[in-house]
Amino acid sequence: MSDKVFSVAIDGPAGAGKSTIAKSVSKKLGVIYVDTGAMYRAMALYLIREGVDMEDAAAISAKCKSADISIRFEDGVQQVILNGENVSGLIRTEQVSNMASRSSVNPDVRVKLVELQQKLASETSVVMDGRDIGTVVLPKAEVKIYLTAGSAVRAKRRYDELAAKGEKADLAQIEADIIERDRRDMTREISPLRQAEDAVLVDTSDMTVEEVEERLLAIVKDKVE
Repeated sequence: MSDKVFSVAIDGPAGAGKSTIAKSVSKKLGVIYVDTGAMYRAMALYLIREGVDMEDAAAISAKCKSADISIRFEDGVQQVILNGENVSGLIRTEQVSNMASRSSVNPDVRVKLVELQQKLASETSVVMDGRDIGTVVLPKAEVKIYLTAGSAVRAKRRYDELAAKGEKADLAQIEADIIERDRRDMTREISPLRQAEDAVLVDTSDMTVEEVEERLLAIVKDKVE
């Protein structure tokens, strides 16, 4: 693998297995997996510490600009850094979750975090997954992959996950929800879900996790070496 800094952007609809694959691929490549959700949580923690009211959009917009958030790996474990402090053990509380769900929809928070994600990707090799990584966050990524699967396949995977936890679920309802979420993600005003023109389409409907992993590693090797 090349020594140069490179970015792998993985986009796709809900339930396509992006996070699972992104984590395993980043491990095999020996590069950082950027957990964007953890970055939004760190921002929420910062806003709480600054005494910002979660209903005060103007205060959120003003305060978010002075947060510096990054991700690094220590002994193979992801660490979330907020203004120089490791806050990994502090961002999974209910209070942080509530603030994150409110603050993450603020356009200024989004702009700030995209800027921080771009900075991270300019300094070190990363794998990042989401809905708009290849189109908005890392439009110049060396590798862009659009990971998808049929709605029925994605619904069955979700159903099996819930069943494994002993939770009852309605397969038809899960699929209906997935189709509706796809529609929302693809038609939203800010950064809608779409395949970047230069992204490689990988349909995982008939593939095992291992096969998907092998396919993605082959794509990365082909584009980066």
